[in-house]
Amino acid sequence: MGKKYKVGFTQGVYDMFHIGHLNLINHAKEYCDYLIVGVNADELVESYKHKKPVINQEERRTIVENIKAVDECIITTTLDKTETWKQLHFDAIFIGDDWKGNPRWEQTRIDLAEFGVDVVFLPHTDGVTSTMLRPMKSGRVGEK
Repeated sequence: MGKKYKVGFTQGVYDMFHIGHLNLINHAKEYCDYLIVGVNADELVESYKHKKPVINQEERRTIVENIKAVDECIITTTLDKTETWKQLHFDAIFIGDDWKGNPRWEQTRIDLAEFGVDVVFLPHTDGVTSTMLRPMKSGRVGEK
């Protein structure tokens, strides 16, 4: 029995790569024959998170493209999933279920449905985020 989708896509910053990132990518691959992972460009991250990634985009791309479940890895310069779809023509996009109900993702689901693309919410790994791992002003990881 084949996988549900031919081409899948997921996108993220993947700064300070952790088990939650790996879980999302591995779960996404379970649904598709070919998985494309977008790594957000440094400039894009700074534009919406208002902070610079700890690890630069080329190093983050190198880390992600070396994961067994990843068939292709690209640097992404937009959060607009319709624009990304026009370039990549994926059948499904995967995101953590912690985004379920978020207005932006609900609109994305509606927008991509016009192209026959499914938005698939995958289980979020609780208890770990790059923000939590990021050194704070004190220099100690996770301390405020």
